[in-house]
Amino acid sequence: MSTYTEDTRKVTTHRLMEMKLRGEKISMLTAYDFSMATLIDQAGIDVILVGDSASNVMAGNVTTLPITLDQMIYHGKSVVRAVKRALVVVDMPFGSYQGNSKEAVASAIRIMKETHADCVKMEGGAEIRESVERILSAGIPIMGHLGLTPQSINKFGTYTVRAREEAEANKLIEDAHLLEEIGCFALVLEKIPATLAARVAQELTIPVIGIGAGGGVDGQVLVMHDMLGINKGFSPRFLRRYADLSTTITEAVQAYIKDVKTRDFPNEKEQY
Repeated sequence: MSTYTEDTRKVTTHRLMEMKLRGEKISMLTAYDFSMATLIDQAGIDVILVGDSASNVMAGNVTTLPITLDQMIYHGKSVVRAVKRALVVVDMPFGSYQGNSKEAVASAIRIMKETHADCVKMEGGAEIRESVERILSAGIPIMGHLGLTPQSINKFGTYTVRAREEAEANKLIEDAHLLEEIGCFALVLEKIPATLAARVAQELTIPVIGIGAGGGVDGQVLVMHDMLGINKGFSPRFLRRYADLSTTITEAVQAYIKDVKTRDFPNEKEQY
């Protein structure tokens, strides 16, 4: 049962719109496997993102680029099997939609058919318009993603804050309106100035969820491994750690090793 609501109805794209209209903030976290998805869904999270950040935190890659469509489908299936309430969004990985709208719709259909997720997420604005339109025409809901778009890291050359300059800020605003007009049901804004993000959230009728985009948006998303303190190598300003599982897990494993070495485990009650 959720800590903050007695409402156990399935979260849908329509319900996210209702939340924005009544001013209720949207909570969103990543998950990549059955066990963790079970826990955060039971805790009452509104949206679970099966992020291509799995490339980093699950597979150990430096960027999100190497993860494949098959791997994203595997993680998506694992998460959906666990979830009863949250809206499940699956990231479309790099190479599955850029520059080829036919491949884009085929990729999105595979994700929906094989994972049973609720929707997909795509990075980019006007440059991916054709792919967005094709996927939406197939009846697949899309969450957009603007600002720092990690799949384009080789173009940016840095993970620094985006849209500080007027030209980039204006393009972001134009892209946000474009994605809404085309039919995206929500938008993620990553690592942009808080004033700009608040303006976008105010101008759009669809929910805007931020990561490193201040408190003036309609919801927040963090990578689960970061906020739980499993991954300690990533400490941007926007990250708040809610636990120190890195230390907890390390100490538990060390205690287990000690008990095995000293023959304390298993004891008589722990054997048949």
